[in-house]
Amino acid sequence: MSQLAHVAIHPSQFPEKVRKDLIESLRTRRINHKFHYDSIKQTQQWLALHQAFSPSRTDADCAATYDRSFKAAAAHGTSQHVHVIGLGCGGGQKDTRLLRLLRKSGREATYTPSDVSTAMVLVARQVALTVIPNERCFPLVCDLASANDLSAVFGRTREILPKADRLVTFFGMIPNFEPQLILPRLSDLLRRGDRLLFSANLAPGPDYLAGVRKILPLYDNALTRDWLMTFLLDVGVKDSDGKLRFVIEEDPDGNDLLRIAAYFQFSRARKISVDNHIFDFANRERIRLFFSYRHTPDLIRTMLAQHRLEVLNEWITESEEEGVFLCSKRR
Repeated sequence: MSQLAHVAIHPSQFPEKVRKDLIESLRTRRINHKFHYDSIKQTQQWLALHQAFSPSRTDADCAATYDRSFKAAAAHGTSQHVHVIGLGCGGGQKDTRLLRLLRKSGREATYTPSDVSTAMVLVARQVALTVIPNERCFPLVCDLASANDLSAVFGRTREILPKADRLVTFFGMIPNFEPQLILPRLSDLLRRGDRLLFSANLAPGPDYLAGVRKILPLYDNALTRDWLMTFLLDVGVKDSDGKLRFVIEEDPDGNDLLRIAAYFQFSRARKISVDNHIFDFANRERIRLFFSYRHTPDLIRTMLAQHRLEVLNEWITESEEEGVFLCSKRR
């Protein structure tokens, strides 16, 4: 029995909701990012991609930058107990480093790894159990893009641990959400005394567009292509049906942000069938598979301030390609 993993599933990831989101993704030609983490194969592809290209894996200074942020975040608060909520936990490596630091400082930690992928949550849980006991790990499968009750969901945990300090992590996730969607949800989740520790991919150098162009190869590569194409192959598209292209585009909501987007352009007509729904894709039609915003520290601060989120401290890598920000909510 000790080997059992008890995982909570939020209604945003119930089968009927997932099916509805899939139909909507194909109808609008804009794929919900969660469908790139849906299977064990996709999870393993993403983990391999992260290992190969993430600065936190390939850049010693980036790893040290995270460690500095962990030390500052772990020093916050007065309670002996800290509840770490890992939104978009991925493989859980960063959260686990933070948990280990909390333990070394003599504080007791409870961890909620949360991700849209059940497989990813289980990976994060397994990593975290090297630091904390099973009874203090509460995995949650949840789609942040459609879950509008996060405050209530995590509020129940606060009832169980009323005196615990609460630290929300959000590593590498902000680039993959429209700011007007995710920032209000993060703001609503934070309460008095909570801290938010998140990272953002940055465009290096003084020229914003040139900085985005510089990091384009981190996306336009074989591992990323294979990972993104897995979704299309699984719904019946063939590699020979078109070509995957990466572009730099302005944010359609006009907030001065640039993002890298991946589009598959069909070179011939293709019909996709999902349950009773038929989707006809014409020659030269495009479907957006992915996007990732690139920020600057100034743009980050401006966006957060619009949602009453204040940067208390920040750590920028020497390469200027990644930043970590510790925030609280203004009253």
